[in-house]
Amino acid sequence: MSLISLKDRKWSITESIIIIVLALVPLFVTFPYRVNIFLSWEGAYRLSSGQIPYKDFGTPLGYGYWIIPAIFFKIFGPELITLVKAQVFINIIAGFAFRSILKSLDLPKGARLLSVLVFVLSYSFFNFWPWYNHTVIVYELVGISFLLKAFFSDSRQRSYAWMAGAAFFIFLSVFTKQDGGGMAFMLCLALLAYNCFQTKRWIDFPVFIGMFILIAVFMIKPLMPGFAYWFNHGQPPHSSRLAINDFTDEIMGGSDWIKGYLVLVVLCLVASVRQWNTWLLQRRQVLFALLTLGILGEAAIFQVTSYTPPDNNIFFHSFAFAFIATYLCELLKIDISRPKVMLGATLLVLFWWSGTWWKYVGRFADRLFPTHEVADAHNPNHENVVNRRNFMLNTDTIDIPVSSWVFSSLKPFRKVYMPESTVKGMDRVLALPIVKEKKENIKVLNMTELTPLAAAMPYKLETGPDYPLWYHLGVGMFNRQLATFKQKVQEGHYDLVLFEYAPGLNNFFPFALREELKKDYHQVDTFYAPRRPVNAIIEVYVK
Repeated sequence: MSLISLKDRKWSITESIIIIVLALVPLFVTFPYRVNIFLSWEGAYRLSSGQIPYKDFGTPLGYGYWIIPAIFFKIFGPELITLVKAQVFINIIAGFAFRSILKSLDLPKGARLLSVLVFVLSYSFFNFWPWYNHTVIVYELVGISFLLKAFFSDSRQRSYAWMAGAAFFIFLSVFTKQDGGGMAFMLCLALLAYNCFQTKRWIDFPVFIGMFILIAVFMIKPLMPGFAYWFNHGQPPHSSRLAINDFTDEIMGGSDWIKGYLVLVVLCLVASVRQWNTWLLQRRQVLFALLTLGILGEAAIFQVTSYTPPDNNIFFHSFAFAFIATYLCELLKIDISRPKVMLGATLLVLFWWSGTWWKYVGRFADRLFPTHEVADAHNPNHENVVNRRNFMLNTDTIDIPVSSWVFSSLKPFRKVYMPESTVKGMDRVLALPIVKEKKENIKVLNMTELTPLAAAMPYKLETGPDYPLWYHLGVGMFNRQLATFKQKVQEGHYDLVLFEYAPGLNNFFPFALREELKKDYHQVDTFYAPRRPVNAIIEVYVK
């Protein structure tokens, strides 16, 4: 028994090293400014400052997304790089939650280790910044891991304790993003229904739902009445931004990986199951199949309802791989835990997901084999310089190479580099007489992605149950809020307004307010927004 325990410990240590070491990589590199990361910073900053969601600011999302970043802001300070530290912690949680799920399902150790490696490479390793479409899945994974522990617990008391933890994290998933969290809740109900049927413990079903409802009431009641307005997207009645053909076009016209995995999962089941009546009694195997099919279905829907960034649904790879690898090894009588087999399989997995780690190795390759020929679209002497890297030239945007970006001296932007125009523009804003004279009493409307300026200037953030956390018209704010901003501009309420004009993005910052600013304020400066390629500018207005 001690020998078996020792072997188990080696597998566990190896899996833990994979999860932790790869998660820590972001702490040793620098980063370009991430598009849309302003939302993570703003929400975490407000929460860490003691502001209450739906009373001091409104958001169509729950505040689950900002809990961990806000805690890290309290510990390490409100800097952009603190968000990276928070994401390191989130990635570690995700890795161990996934590993816990596989342990509860009693996967063979070799398949489990490879699946953990696939999970880290395919889903965690390249997620350096907190984002709600990632955090919602992490909470779901923790909730499912707790629920499976409840299923296989030896003690009824411990089982209900695990179930309470599952209900809490599934609620946090819903309270991070409604679509992903809602599907997480439905998936848990499906797993719970089968487990109740198999164990005849029907009381577990209403107990879990009751726990979820109690947690929801406890978390939501203090946020009323503002919560009701914002969580309905501010529109009575709520109008959907989705259509049936959005799903059919994406699923039937694409989703090749998901459909391919589905075919392989079905083939594995058909090839391995001899008597379905007997198989349905194998609780772990049926739960594994239900979970894998549920994750594939969730990913198919999630890619349509949450389309930013476009690859946020790839959590399905690791579940599908775990299922297919387990069944194939059993069917082909392969002992994947043997050292040579494990080494070969690991190399194949690393080759499969080389796109996630090659970007770092590729930097050294670029130095060894530099590209000397660079095309200039405005230089006729370079008309014959055409290669794979410059075949397409986008003249609608300005592509400033990241290699020419620079660091800002402002503490909230430490270790994050941006276009030189952006850095110098922020310095000019801080040098404005109106900023130097009024200091903390200055009234600022910062409708840009440079939200950390609130900690650099500093200025007091506006608050109120009707004040939006971000300004995307129809998503983060609505016509009622737009009318309020227009009125404030007309009345000269603000001393300084920073407005990001992104003509290619649909009211990402409301165009109607810019028209009002042009009439009632003076534009004193313009510089590039921290985007690559540059498709937006930041305009500076004073009274």
